[in-house]
Amino acid sequence: MRCQFFALTGHYALTVQQIEILRSHSDWNSAYVNQSPYAEVHGVPVAVFGIAGYALLVALALLRRRTLTVYAAGIGLAYAFYLANIQAHILHVWCAYCVSSLILIILITFLAFGDMIFAHTSDASR
Repeated sequence: MRCQFFALTGHYALTVQQIEILRSHSDWNSAYVNQSPYAEVHGVPVAVFGIAGYALLVALALLRRRTLTVYAAGIGLAYAFYLANIQAHILHVWCAYCVSSLILIILITFLAFGDMIFAHTSDASR
């Protein structure tokens, strides 16, 4: 979740005029991605959705709501892939925070899905 906080602070860190100066010929530029038109949904930074999503996943996991955790993680994974597609095919530059968040949500999704499957099989064997 720390990467989402960094992305949120990066969203407000620089003015829009400075983006092109920072847009070197590198494939990695978090400031450019975090201040692009795709960094907000109806005026709300995408990082806020990430923070809320990770908080929801923590709450669901602590409440042992396995099925809801898998669904929430799946939605988060789908949205992370959507954002990765924007970075790869529209912006042509990657955000380190976004990529680390993508890796994290992939791990959470697989772990939540595995937990749901193995919890179901261990309950059935009792």
